[in-house]
Amino acid sequence: MQINLAGHHVEITDSLRESVHTKFAKLERHFDHINNVHVVLTVEKLNQIAEATVHMNGNEIHAKAENADMYVSIDLLVSKLDKQVLKYKGKLNKH
Repeated sequence: MQINLAGHHVEITDSLRESVHTKFAKLERHFDHINNVHVVLTVEKLNQIAEATVHMNGNEIHAKAENADMYVSIDLLVSKLDKQVLKYKGKLNKH
């Protein structure tokens, strides 16, 4: 799985990059057909926003999370994506 990480009004530090890679590894454990992920970290005044688009075979999932702390935003984002990925995986297994 390839992760493209971009920052908007925020510098992507090594610890942020490491956090994103660690959290998104959890998604790959649940579903191994993920091709790549595009993550954008944004700071708007007091909000730290993390959003991502997950590209899978024939489908993509998008989620967005915001919090006062960027690391919490990343955690929330991954948990939202995890639910969506598991839901998608469940649909595939039904067919």
